[in-house]
This record gives sequence, C-alpha cells and structure tokens, in this order.
Amino acid sequence: MLAFIAEHPHDAHKRSCLSGHLTASCLLLDHDEERALLTHHAKLGRWLQLGGHVDGDANLPAGALREAQEESGIHGIELDPTPIDIDIHSIPGRGDEPEHWHLDVRFIARAPEGAKEVISEESLELSWFSPAELEGLDTDPSVRRLFELTLC
Repeated sequence: MLAFIAEHPHDAHKRSCLSGHLTASCLLLDHDEERALLTHHAKLGRWLQLGGHVDGDANLPAGALREAQEESGIHGIELDPTPIDIDIHSIPGRGDEPEHWHLDVRFIARAPEGAKEVISEESLELSWFSPAELEGLDTDPSVRRLFELTLC
C-alpha cells in the first residue's frame, strides 16, 4: 500500500487513478458492542462492512465515517480515527471502469444507543450480525478478520 501511494502521490485517493485507489471503511458496532452492521452490497452481491471511495478526500477516517453514515442512515456514529486493518482487493470491471485495486484502510466505529439503520441505494439489505451469525454468510475472509479484531 505504501509503495502504491509512493507511485501515485497526487491521485492515490482519487477514482481517476484507474489502476486502483485508496478506499476507507469501518466495521460499525452496535452500542452494546455485540453485533456489527453489514451491507449486502448491491454491486458486489455479498455481505461487507460499510465504506467505499473517499472521493478525492485524503482524510481517510472522515471518508470512512461519511460512507458509514450514508450507507447506514445512522447519524451520531463515533469513529476511532486509528486504523485497525488494511486490505487490498481486486474490483471487477463494470461498464467503462476497468478491473482495479481497492486499497482499503479500515476503522472501527460505534453506533449511538437506539440507532436504526435505513437502507440506501447501495445496499440490497442491511443487517446486524454477531460473530456466531457469520457462519454460512456470503462474505469474505477480510470481513471475518474485522470481526475477530473487534468482537471476538
């Protein structure tokens, strides 16, 4: 990830960097820190943490918080600005956008007490999951790793 940033010092955080770009995400925990909110991602068709493109904003914690609020409909989220994980993964090409890399910096966030999620157009579904409920869920090892780092 550091080598990629060194190769793209002015646009690593922009979608216009077609080979790949930095993204930011977070695992949003409920107020009691027993479950995490996942999105059944509309484009990728699997259960993932909240997050995505930072839209040219190099402030990655702010980008993760913005994405969490937009995708969950929850306001008052508290995000710890210290990253807890990083992940580099390939995104399939779609339309005019070629296959490319997402270099994802991941954070932990907490929802306020009584938070109610509201589905956005980016999701097929939103749901809260405990670590035990991940079994059989269509997700990937990096999401399971986030649960291990925070809830197990």
